[in-house]
Amino acid sequence: MPRTPARLRFLGGARQVTGSCALLESAKARVLVDCGLHQERPHQEKNWRPFPFDPSGLDAVFLTHAHLDHSGLLPKLVRDGFSGQILTTPASAEIVPIVLHDSARIQEEDAAFKKKRHQKEGRRGRFPEEPLYTTHDVDAVLPLLDTVGYGEPVEFEDITATFHDAGHILGSAMIEVQTGRPDDTGTRTTIFSGDIGQSDRPLLRDPSFFREADYAVMEGTYGDRSHEDRDLIDNLLAEVINRTVADGGNILIPTFAIDRAQEIMFFLSRLAEEKRIPKLLTFLDSPMAVEVTAVYERHREAFDEETKALFRANRDPFRFPGLKYIRTGEESKAINSIKGSCIIMAGSGMCTGGRIKHHLARNISRPESTVLFVGYQAQGTLGRIILDGAKEVRIFGKNHPVRARIRQIQGFSAHADRPALLRWAGHFAKPLRRLFLNHGDPDVLDSLAAALGPRHAQGIIVPAPGETFALH
Repeated sequence: MPRTPARLRFLGGARQVTGSCALLESAKARVLVDCGLHQERPHQEKNWRPFPFDPSGLDAVFLTHAHLDHSGLLPKLVRDGFSGQILTTPASAEIVPIVLHDSARIQEEDAAFKKKRHQKEGRRGRFPEEPLYTTHDVDAVLPLLDTVGYGEPVEFEDITATFHDAGHILGSAMIEVQTGRPDDTGTRTTIFSGDIGQSDRPLLRDPSFFREADYAVMEGTYGDRSHEDRDLIDNLLAEVINRTVADGGNILIPTFAIDRAQEIMFFLSRLAEEKRIPKLLTFLDSPMAVEVTAVYERHREAFDEETKALFRANRDPFRFPGLKYIRTGEESKAINSIKGSCIIMAGSGMCTGGRIKHHLARNISRPESTVLFVGYQAQGTLGRIILDGAKEVRIFGKNHPVRARIRQIQGFSAHADRPALLRWAGHFAKPLRRLFLNHGDPDVLDSLAAALGPRHAQGIIVPAPGETFALH
């Protein structure tokens, strides 16, 4: 009897940057690789659609890491019938509850705020005036989380998965998946890169590389550009801070709570110690980032040697003079009364919600202030709109002229840039049967595909949403 090949279906992250989700079906099992929230404005309505598969029929979810665009629809998946294991690394298993509870809380608050505003304005918005999921839905996810260490194979029927360090954020993983059994049907190996980290970054170890595989699903978020030289980040950051302080403004940094906040603190602590920036009140105005930082401090085994050496020398990069952790709303509002310049790191990183929007509302029309972007801004997000040069933006139902300086430092990115992606794909000893490019804007992925062409010309595919491939 001919063998039935495994099938791979791209359900999210296909020709877009967020919403990562792929369905892998073998002869005997069905697993989901990631289940992420769609964060780009043109794609947000997808969050409300029913899943294009039966969640109750899944055997497991393999979670590459805790970022919301990879984990953010897990509460909906469980509410709709999934009851299997969610496999992830120990550090990710600690971060996921923080991320999902924060997401649910923001959705509950935003839904209540929008409903009240729409009633006042006599209209309805594009989406239901209710949260996509609640904190109760998140609580139902947590018992399903199960941990697996790097390099430890786990089996589900005829699928074997091994997690490897992705070097992206704490606990992030690339997942090597074998489908089939060597004793009867033969096997096929597929590498799911998740988000690939940059080599030689502070804090974390470098990403893993592979020599052999049949297929690979590789992210391409920054597949069309190179990051600034990491040796220049200190200079760029110091220049932005010093100029803004000279003008008497505030430095607003929309900050992803996981890894980006911790990496920024690493650089700020070094600049302060070297006296390259003045003594400033620096606020980490994100309860989630504060909680995640505590997880980082508990998992020092994941750090690179440079960071481990700092801790051994009692130079904790997450604790330096002037740094204040902000937890409550009252503490956040009190920042508005600060006289003189300060640094405000607040979520969310793409300005789609959270406390950064309140700080933007107060500062974006001040020419003396600076909004500094240190992470990717997806199409349609408020962050991308500001970065693309909008003269006016709408925040909390009111229009605000953009007069603040807008700057970006891309070298902070936890994503591999084009040279690093080419290097990762180039580590395979021979061309793959298929190299699938996802998690990127369409033009970016097309550009990356062209650059990869000389080596993988016969097998590069940029899947469309919903497209299915047989893994022969």
